[in-house]
Amino acid sequence: MTGASTYDLTGKRVFVAGHRGMVGSAVVRRLASENCTVLTADRRELDLTKEEPTLRWLEANRPDVVVHAAAKVGGIAANNNFPVDFLCDNLALELSVIRASHAVGVRRLLFLGSSCIYPKHAKQPMAESELLTGPLEPTNEWYAIAKIAGLKMCQAYRRQFGDDFISVMPTNLYGRGDNYHPDHSHVPAALIRRFHEAKLANAPSVSVWGTGTPLREFLNVDDFADACVFLLKHYSSDLPINVGSGDELSIADFATTVADVVGYRGKLVFDTSKPDGTPRKLLDSSKIRAIGWRPNTTLGSGLAATYNDFLQSGGRRLDAIVRS
Repeated sequence: MTGASTYDLTGKRVFVAGHRGMVGSAVVRRLASENCTVLTADRRELDLTKEEPTLRWLEANRPDVVVHAAAKVGGIAANNNFPVDFLCDNLALELSVIRASHAVGVRRLLFLGSSCIYPKHAKQPMAESELLTGPLEPTNEWYAIAKIAGLKMCQAYRRQFGDDFISVMPTNLYGRGDNYHPDHSHVPAALIRRFHEAKLANAPSVSVWGTGTPLREFLNVDDFADACVFLLKHYSSDLPINVGSGDELSIADFATTVADVVGYRGKLVFDTSKPDGTPRKLLDSSKIRAIGWRPNTTLGSGLAATYNDFLQSGGRRLDAIVRS
């Protein structure tokens, strides 16, 4: 099967692996408006890196659909400092969840990839065909290689056994439920925390990693969750599919926007001794647009809601590496 399809979620049992992470929790929220049963498993109940317990749990609960949003995630610093964790833990999760899903006859599986799977100097905007056409960005290649392996695993199960497994590649995500560690999180959450603390301390300046010149695209996580549900219903192919906002801006402009949302009025100082990462990263999302999906959240309103989430959470999600 390739391209557009129709799959009815009505009455289905949908297991969201990684339901406590930013993406997983957003998918759970989105599925609440579908007429389906959402299944989750707390990490204390089930370690998804272990194949035998995962298989037993899926056999006992028999989901029709699996959304594989469980992953070890983090920003540039975390990827640099913990390459073994980012490679091995994500490979273990993929082997466990995808193989067990096949074994119990899951009808549909959506694997969550990442835009970092594409080469550092890929043609822009990055179409799905850019995969494996050049070297990866070194600062997150461990995570990227693991995600490429998961994508290829879904392709392999589809080609060898006909399993209806798909892979979705999101752009840079932000939103409710993020990890707000100032050094080890992704850019939006780290900047929110940094600017908030600087505002409280009346700090004259805030340091931002890199030159500020790289171009990035950002998508609200609730929009992405909506895209995932849309694709479960309308997409079936062994080719990955990109999901992005279609809008890009420099890290400097993004940081200024975050500072405005937080209400920080000091100076932004760019630390050029820190890595920039990929110079430009814009997804070509024409495939998902062609089958009828578009995002609904503006950057300003999405960041405002994210800052409110940070205030309500008290910034409690500060672990250096978060298993989503």
